[in-house]
Amino acid sequence: MPEIEKLSDVCKLLGDKMRLTILSLLKERELCVYEIVELIQTSQPNVSQHMRKLKAGGLVKEAKKGQWVFYSLNIEDKPFLHEFFQYLPSQKENVNAVSCKDLNCCD
Repeated sequence: MPEIEKLSDVCKLLGDKMRLTILSLLKERELCVYEIVELIQTSQPNVSQHMRKLKAGGLVKEAKKGQWVFYSLNIEDKPFLHEFFQYLPSQKENVNAVSCKDLNCCD
């Protein structure tokens, strides 16, 4: 039953539009919180709340670079998600249009 419980928790995380959007952005590349804020046009506390849930659920990992935190996908150990992620719409154009340098945040 623990495997069913884990899968249920992942499905709950994926069931939120904001979190699913964040995951589709992270599918393209590692992003800082301010890039995510810019891309989804919401507040930094809102993004941080969703990131906390995604991290607790094991779907994202964070890396600190100086005082900045960067997020990336963490689904290598979840093969059941690999095919699912292929169906997420590409966010490449949107992600490529935003950078820390342009936002003057993490450089």
